[in-house]
Amino acid sequence: MCAVSSEVDTTEVSTERLPDPELFTRGPLRLARSLWSTGDVRAEPAQLRRLRMYAESGDPQADAVVQLMEELPAGRGRELFEQALTGGIDSVSDAPEPLVAFFTDVEAPPYWVDPDRLERGARAITRTGLLGMFPLADMSLMGGYLASRAAKTLVSTGDLEYMAPKRLIETATWWLDVTTPGAMRHGEKGYCSALRVRLVHAHVRAAMNRRDDWDYESWDLPVNQVQTVGTLLLFSQVFVLGTQMLGIRYAQSERDDILHLWRYIGWLMGVDEGLLPAGEDDAWRMLWLLASTEFIPDEDSRRLANALLRSHGGIGERFGPLGGLVSSASIGLHAAISRMLLGDANADFLDLPNQRLAKTAVLGLAAANFATETVRSFVPGATMAQEKLGAFARGAYARQLGRLVPLDPTYASHMRSNSSNAARTRRK
Repeated sequence: MCAVSSEVDTTEVSTERLPDPELFTRGPLRLARSLWSTGDVRAEPAQLRRLRMYAESGDPQADAVVQLMEELPAGRGRELFEQALTGGIDSVSDAPEPLVAFFTDVEAPPYWVDPDRLERGARAITRTGLLGMFPLADMSLMGGYLASRAAKTLVSTGDLEYMAPKRLIETATWWLDVTTPGAMRHGEKGYCSALRVRLVHAHVRAAMNRRDDWDYESWDLPVNQVQTVGTLLLFSQVFVLGTQMLGIRYAQSERDDILHLWRYIGWLMGVDEGLLPAGEDDAWRMLWLLASTEFIPDEDSRRLANALLRSHGGIGERFGPLGGLVSSASIGLHAAISRMLLGDANADFLDLPNQRLAKTAVLGLAAANFATETVRSFVPGATMAQEKLGAFARGAYARQLGRLVPLDPTYASHMRSNSSNAARTRRK
């Protein structure tokens, strides 16, 4: 495997803090840090070098399972994986060693996992209801496109217009799976979804590694540890920041519990424990490091952003003569929410529209949410009622997504398609 360049002078031993990256020097993240972070989140040069080392690391246990699947008759490896996933590794007679190693590890959770905190974190997310889906799409996913190296695997399909809506729906469904109260218990839906997507990542990594045109020097190891923890931060810390910008109010304990939930999800997905944020301060420091090294957009970032925006505009197809107006309003609204976190400079680079009316509407929505949330925090029983209402809305939304795109909860099609890509590359 080719080595990657760290972009940092390895002879430097200074403990002086590095300057802020652009995302933290102006705009929304600078304000958010002043409101919700504590202490100095800047890294020392040695800490930055250590992070870059993880860009050469994959997920050895999941990679070994994928290698096993390629060696077994077609479909047999996935059948054994599903049996172990739902029934435990002891239910698989004469299980192959890579499968035993994988499940022996994930079936023994770390000491820090607190089931009560997992539940509280999921309930705090659930009470955001459908409002939480906006930061997920417009801040987490759109923000992820700023990471140009991670974007290379997404553009490898070559059919962004087709894939963008499907990717959005599948990501939203997976996110709902893992953030539903009770879903992260052993064998439950979220637990299984986390491990299945971990295996999908390993299939993608194997397929990209077999490409003749993968540029390790410029793009790092595909789906590496830094990129995986980046995804984790987008779905946890960035989600919390985004919902707060839209008026949601959390107690400190709620924010801590949300990050605890995602720490466990990240662990199940194979993120090295040396990268997993243990709390909000850690999450801010990791976000700073990612802003310094990963969130550097390029032309592929712009292509992905435009494809995602056009998928939002697809809602206009249902409104006949008014479709064009509805599409424009939808795109403007989503772009305005993206600008709340990414800032105007990044949004302009991604060619996101800048509609004053849409920005005013989003600010009005945030103010109304903040007022409602303030009342909720003082009314006995209001938080529980909001959790139930949010759970109902999320359930209805998940059913609607299932009607829009046929969903396979085992992600078997992704595993087959990536294996096929790998096979085609071998034949070249």
